[in-house]
Amino acid sequence: MATCPRGCAPAVRLCQRLNRLKTLDDDMMATSLKRCLSTLDLTMLGVGGMVGSGLYVLTGTVAKDMVGPAVIISFLFAGFASLLAAFCYAEFGARIPKTGSAYMFTYVSVGEVWAFLIGWNVILENMIGGAAVARAWSGYLDSIFNHAIQNFTETHIMQWDVPFLAHYPDVLAAGILVVASFFISFGVQVSSYLNHIFSTISMGVIVFILVFGFVLAEPANWSQKEGGFAPFGLSGILAGSATCFYAFVGFDVIASSSEEAKNPQKAVPIATAISLGLAATAYILVSTVLTLMVPWHTLDPNSALADAFFRRGYSWAGVVVAVGSICAMNTVLLCNLFSLPRIVYAMAEDGLFFSFFARVNPVTKVPVNAILVFGILMATMALIFDLEALVQFLSIGTLLAYTFVAASVIVLRFQPDKTSSKGTASTSPNPNAEPSPAPSESQTITEDSGELKQYESFSDKLQLVERQKTRERRGVGQLKAYWEPYLGKLLGDCEPGEVVAFCVLTLIVSSVSLCAVLEFGTKQLQLPLWSFTMLLVIFSLAYVLSLALICVHEPQTDSKTFQVPLVPLTPGASILINVFLMMKLSPLTWIRFTVWIAIGKKALDLGRKQLPSFSIVCEIYSLKTDTFVAQLKSH
Repeated sequence: MATCPRGCAPAVRLCQRLNRLKTLDDDMMATSLKRCLSTLDLTMLGVGGMVGSGLYVLTGTVAKDMVGPAVIISFLFAGFASLLAAFCYAEFGARIPKTGSAYMFTYVSVGEVWAFLIGWNVILENMIGGAAVARAWSGYLDSIFNHAIQNFTETHIMQWDVPFLAHYPDVLAAGILVVASFFISFGVQVSSYLNHIFSTISMGVIVFILVFGFVLAEPANWSQKEGGFAPFGLSGILAGSATCFYAFVGFDVIASSSEEAKNPQKAVPIATAISLGLAATAYILVSTVLTLMVPWHTLDPNSALADAFFRRGYSWAGVVVAVGSICAMNTVLLCNLFSLPRIVYAMAEDGLFFSFFARVNPVTKVPVNAILVFGILMATMALIFDLEALVQFLSIGTLLAYTFVAASVIVLRFQPDKTSSKGTASTSPNPNAEPSPAPSESQTITEDSGELKQYESFSDKLQLVERQKTRERRGVGQLKAYWEPYLGKLLGDCEPGEVVAFCVLTLIVSSVSLCAVLEFGTKQLQLPLWSFTMLLVIFSLAYVLSLALICVHEPQTDSKTFQVPLVPLTPGASILINVFLMMKLSPLTWIRFTVWIAIGKKALDLGRKQLPSFSIVCEIYSLKTDTFVAQLKSH
């Protein structure tokens, strides 16, 4: 057997770590956590994660500074873009009912190092997101009392003047995080109950805003006298869509909760669709009411809804809105504190983080260690960091997770199952049917007479004909029969699924290149028109050809759970949108991302050193995907 040169050994080990996949247990429903969440519980978690401070703050900011009344269209576009990513999460959450969300999905389909990259950044996103919401919650409550809390803290406790830090310690923000962590540690049912209460109050306030707001609506506020419906034009609508996209971040809490769902195969897709639909409807209708109540250019970006009612002379309604905003922020806070420990728990259980966090309380059936430690870390961040400095950290980890999950959907859909051909048909004509055994020689179609032998019923004859057609079908991951004469010589020698994996890589690279040219080509790079156009054409063709090559291969069609429609077009479009939004992030965000990855590398090394049997743990991971796909299809 050939061996690689000695100098290539580190590169080989790196490739093995990049490609090492996690295999699934025979019983994917088995868990040390408690399966008690219904479809309603998951739906309320999703709504709570999306309909939060963005509804009360983001709508006014985008409408005044970026879009105008056309913020409605921006939210519509953003909701559609989020739906593409949500489809991908719903498929994985139903097929792999394990906690960890994007981290777990990447681990079982792409590789170990990529999974750690995603998981480590999602941890940071949730920590910063929770701290930022706590700061916003504290600031909103403080503003209701005319900043009495801030004044008391600065006068009687302390204040400082340090870059990137708040001017004073926000004890209220830290306190709410500690209290919330304490309640969440009591178990998933307590967390779900609290989320139900706050979400119900928040939705009740939203209904009040819509009914009373439409009564106070003045269509003249959309007239040309006030600037028209879209004063910033199409460019403003698109820029607003990019910002509004982050309002829908939070639906992944449903996938993170799949290991605690009673029936994740049905509950996760249904809850994802309903919660995203409710959130999009709420954002669109509230934006409509807000821009009809007062002229868009007079909105207060800090508290647009409450201020709109105050200015129309209904101060009591402004108080109701303020209560609703506090409850909405509570739901987002709970969702952050709910999903973060479960990602940490999943990574620790796989040996990629300290095993201390993999311990589950035998009474409450939740990872209490992860909840309390990261709740305290989140509270510390909220105590000392400024809200603006926290927000600058957000987005990149979430967008990376969306991108990898979309890519994983394509890879998994075209991954062959070589073990299925041993004794059973590789595919079944009925997606819900079990594979039928191959017919014996006496049960085949005779070539001379075409008669069917030894089958007494008409249904048996139909099954035989279907099996005959199935044998003529190409295997998963191979070229479709129609394209064999045209592309067989070029791609016929490739292993099933190999071309698709390469096309997914090309798809991501071409998306990055295309978006980079669009974002930086004319301004930062100052490319001449001919080279700018040529690069756009080249990268666009590479993107389209990658999708086309994927489409000419046979996909899996026999999954019993929800599948993303129009693969690879749906996840391909999601990848392009996510990459485009990442190009909009500031360079400082990418620098911080690099620093955080370096810290994660150190944490990974420490986590492995403190596991004496890590080499044994690694044996449960396979370098091949055949076993994984066979297990996945069996479920």
